[in-house]
Amino acid sequence: MKIVEFLNEKAVTANMVANTKEAALRELVDVLAKAEGIKNRDELVKVLMSRESLGSTGIGQGVGIPHAKTNAVKKLVAALGICPHGVDFDALDGEPVHIFFLLIAPEDSAGPHLKGLARISRLLKDKYFRESLKQLRDEKTILKLIREEDAKKP
Repeated sequence: MKIVEFLNEKAVTANMVANTKEAALRELVDVLAKAEGIKNRDELVKVLMSRESLGSTGIGQGVGIPHAKTNAVKKLVAALGICPHGVDFDALDGEPVHIFFLLIAPEDSAGPHLKGLARISRLLKDKYFRESLKQLRDEKTILKLIREEDAKKP
């Protein structure tokens, strides 16, 4: 599975302004909802905050992969946000999060959800890729970099 298969190109933001965990989730949900036509944004934020209460999805090294399941979507969808100043996201390493991949899957889908998480994690293990992504301030350039990385790695 490639990231471009579930990342909505219209759901990419290069200059997030959020400065709290909830604000970051709300900003990402707004971008994704606008791109995907998702109606109940507040409910989605609530589901994501509930998931965060189980343990932070800030996986370290400046990366957060907030994710949840809801019937607000029919297939796996994702948004990507770059936050230049970073957000305290209770990441495992205590560092601020700069790169956010928001994943939303239908309630009854385990396979695609897990494959999406695994794919994002695999790509973001590459320090050069992470650092390059973090520096970009233009959505088209971000998408170009993701397509290139996606094509390189099986």
